[in-house]
Amino acid sequence: SDEERLDLEPYMRPHYDHDDSTIDQWARQFFNPEGLTYTRALLNSMNQHIRNNFTYQSREDEGTQSPVTTLRLGTGSCRDFAVLMMEAARRLGIATRFVSGYLYDPMLDSGADGCPATVGAGSTHAWLHAYLPGAGWVPFDPTNNILGGTQLIRVGVSRDPRQAVPISGSWSGDAKAFKALTVNVQVMKQ
Repeated sequence: SDEERLDLEPYMRPHYDHDDSTIDQWARQFFNPEGLTYTRALLNSMNQHIRNNFTYQSREDEGTQSPVTTLRLGTGSCRDFAVLMMEAARRLGIATRFVSGYLYDPMLDSGADGCPATVGAGSTHAWLHAYLPGAGWVPFDPTNNILGGTQLIRVGVSRDPRQAVPISGSWSGDAKAFKALTVNVQVMKQ
């Protein structure tokens, strides 16, 4: 609706200015060449494509790499994959937002040895929400090809990844105190 469009417009604007059409071309490959392309199907394909064709690489660097860099390298962190999918979807007119939080993996609770944990579980994690009319904000995790579900525990949501807690923050005080600071978060079923 017109009212929804007013609210969603900031989430539809591409975040990165690119002189070339790399992201546009990459995003268009998910259109159905034989007819209608349904938004959810397009986003599912994009989500799955990132999981199947890119290599996850944990990065300690602050922030995210550009979507063009993620495409060029074929690697990235969960933040980078979320930003790539957000930017591609926005260029197709789909409202998206960055989400940061934690990924719950039941395998971590059960202590089952030899079972692979979900990528990013037990640490901060990032994914995106895409707005689908009638359904609202739907979570997509391209790192693990997760759509919706109860594994994604949201802490912060923003239009721009730099605004999402716990991705950003500040520290004031003695530098020695910061070096001694440790934080341990366990995400477990209660």
